[in-house]
Amino acid sequence: MAIETLKAEVARTFGTPAVVIDLDKVERNIARVQALCDAAGVANRPHIKTHKSPVLAAMQRDAGARGITCQKLGEAEVMADGGLDDILISYNLIGEEKMRRLGALLARASVTVAADNPVTIAGLPDAAARAGRDLGVVVECDTGRQRAGVETPEEAVALAGQIAGSTGLRFDGLMLYPTEDGWDKAQRFLDAASAGLASLGLTARIVSTGGTPNLVNLGKLKGATEHRVGTSIFNDRMMLACGAATLEDCALEVYATVVSRAGPERGILDSGSKTLTSDTGGGLDGHGLILEHPQARIARFAEEHGFLDLSGCNDKPEVGDVVRVIPNHVCVVVNMVDRLIAVRGGEIIGEIPVAARGRLG
Repeated sequence: MAIETLKAEVARTFGTPAVVIDLDKVERNIARVQALCDAAGVANRPHIKTHKSPVLAAMQRDAGARGITCQKLGEAEVMADGGLDDILISYNLIGEEKMRRLGALLARASVTVAADNPVTIAGLPDAAARAGRDLGVVVECDTGRQRAGVETPEEAVALAGQIAGSTGLRFDGLMLYPTEDGWDKAQRFLDAASAGLASLGLTARIVSTGGTPNLVNLGKLKGATEHRVGTSIFNDRMMLACGAATLEDCALEVYATVVSRAGPERGILDSGSKTLTSDTGGGLDGHGLILEHPQARIARFAEEHGFLDLSGCNDKPEVGDVVRVIPNHVCVVVNMVDRLIAVRGGEIIGEIPVAARGRLG
């Protein structure tokens, strides 16, 4: 099916805006990441925060991934419901409500959690007791992003000691998210932490690294055992900008309709901040790449309006035209919709529910 025919069929069947994924590209992206991890000798533990779908997670598992990563407990619950196992929750879980749910999840699935402070660790034995089995814990380490994670190897070792000394907890290792140019720093951190762990009689069974832009760095961290990537399954404009993907690797597109051309140099898409989101992608120019009109800018948003600046276009879209947009940040776009329209070989094959949409806790 030619692309114009496919766009018309999507618009006629589902309307716009529609979030469309090309399963041929999805499978190629999954296979590429798996091959890179295999070549580097590390396990592939994909991060489902991008697609939020047990269907797509199962495709990653069946291609060779060993386990999955979830950012939130709610995502992990949905994945377990969908038959996924060996789940790393890469986020501090705090509070009685979370421990009750974590205990129930641990009772039916293999779960490891991350922690970067004594308060989080102190609450985790409750979940283990509820499940009647030990809970694995990795210490999250900050190696340059200044997000979450302990800042020194000494802090990591101290937390590992607390985990090992807690009833029902098992120290499993370290979780890192190195900056793209900070792998030497990460190595120094890991080496120092490993020496400190050895002094306590502990070893890191898991040393987890992450990031789609860091796929080029696989194999550089001696001691790494696994890698977490999310965006690579679809890719987006940020991945194009940093060189981690090409247009051929972008498996998700937002189909949108031009609904107004009120001025010669401007227009309106039916996709605003409630579809493409206001994420600038770290300072990208505009809010998405329109494949049919790459010189057009999605300059700003209202909730349901994408404001087009067409001053740089010789070939301007007309009212009624359906266009395809590569979003700046695909992860947040997926979380805005209930379904993904799946195509293969230029044909619509069905819908994939975004089952973990909105599971933010």
